[in-house]
Amino acid sequence: MKRPFVLMLMSLAVLYSGTSCSKKEKEKEEKIKLLVTSPLAKDTTITKEYVAQIHSIQHIELRALEKGYLQKIYVDEGQAVKQGQLMFQIMPLIYQAELKKSQAEANYVGLEYQNTKKLADNNVVSKNELALAQAKFDKANAEVGLAQTHLQFTTIKAPFSGIMDHFQARLGSLVDEGDLLTTLSDNSKMWVYFNVPEAEYLAYKAHAQADNQQVRLLMANNEVFSQPGVVQTIEADFNNETGNIAFRATFPNPKGLLRNGETGSILMTVPLKHAIIIPQKATFEVLEKKFVYVVDDKKRVHQKEITVASEMPDLYVVSSGLASTDKILLEGIRKVKDGDKIRYTYESPEQVLPKLKVYSE
Repeated sequence: MKRPFVLMLMSLAVLYSGTSCSKKEKEKEEKIKLLVTSPLAKDTTITKEYVAQIHSIQHIELRALEKGYLQKIYVDEGQAVKQGQLMFQIMPLIYQAELKKSQAEANYVGLEYQNTKKLADNNVVSKNELALAQAKFDKANAEVGLAQTHLQFTTIKAPFSGIMDHFQARLGSLVDEGDLLTTLSDNSKMWVYFNVPEAEYLAYKAHAQADNQQVRLLMANNEVFSQPGVVQTIEADFNNETGNIAFRATFPNPKGLLRNGETGSILMTVPLKHAIIIPQKATFEVLEKKFVYVVDDKKRVHQKEITVASEMPDLYVVSSGLASTDKILLEGIRKVKDGDKIRYTYESPEQVLPKLKVYSE
């Protein structure tokens, strides 16, 4: 009699336990009511960011063209100079003496030529002697011109308007021919170089509506430069090591804020056809991979990996892992686990996206 009684008690315990677990699961399911939406499929634009190097439209080295002592410096470091403005003077005494010597020689040879010409006019000397005197006179004049050129090289003027860099030689220094004195930058316009991967280059060429596409410059202080730039040049060849090709954008620089050698980032708008867009808040990360919870027909959530093609404020553009017909969990991601059954409220993406902090058209 005892054994059937024990079996009956065990059966009742199992039945009660199963009923209790089922009740708890049902209560849990009823308590969880979350927000669900779908990806939005539409044509849109995204902003690509590329690391950039900023260069002056003209940036040159000013070097000594003659050997001598640096006698005078007429400008200061960081100063704006005008085209043709006097900048440096190398001691000209030797070259002045050479010019006077060559001028005296030219005067002497010139007198000889005049005398020979008179004799030739009277048929006293041959035409060959006159031609020889003419050649000597021409050579002497050429020597004068060369001496004048050397003397002019002791005076260094600005070849264009720009900004001075720091001095490489100080007043009184002995400089040799070719020694660097300073650099000069024309910052009225800036050339900004950035590298674009091959796939993005092809997309750019396929969708670019004009040759001169506008871009923006994000400066090192995370502020966007006030003037827009245009992409005017693309290099001929790809870099085989990186798979990139160099673009060059030109930016006006009316206030002189940008300087040669600065760094920043180019912000370029790229069109996307039939893009799959989801809120960033609908995703979570596991081992640096991004996932969403997809809700099936039985109201159960399943973890699904996605690939993010691009990022916008509060939004992701997804290249794989989702379809526009999928339902994804938007809120309560940390409250569920894979396989949980939930109760939910559905809102269309057109309702959800405008509620985000920022929504880019």
